[in-house]
Amino acid sequence: MNDTTQRAAQLLREHRESIDRLDAILVYTLAERFKHTQAVGKLKATHTLPPSDPAREAQQIERLEWLAKEADLDPEFAKKFLTFIISEVIRHHERLQK
Repeated sequence: MNDTTQRAAQLLREHRESIDRLDAILVYTLAERFKHTQAVGKLKATHTLPPSDPAREAQQIERLEWLAKEADLDPEFAKKFLTFIISEVIRHHERLQK
């Protein structure tokens, strides 16, 4: 293996290590977020509030699109990601109301 190939292999390892760390951060961050949304769901169920809040959801999507633009991330991807998370949260809230 020549020096250029060795350097490329080293850079690849470093990028992959960073990706692995970031994946762990994402998983733990999502877990923490879902702990809070579960608490919200229980509160809503206890007080017979609807499992979904369309105004809040629209606000959150708009906020995330803005953050994505600021972070140089595709806002459409960010919107799809948050929409998926919101749908999971609503599903959990609906389950708590039964």
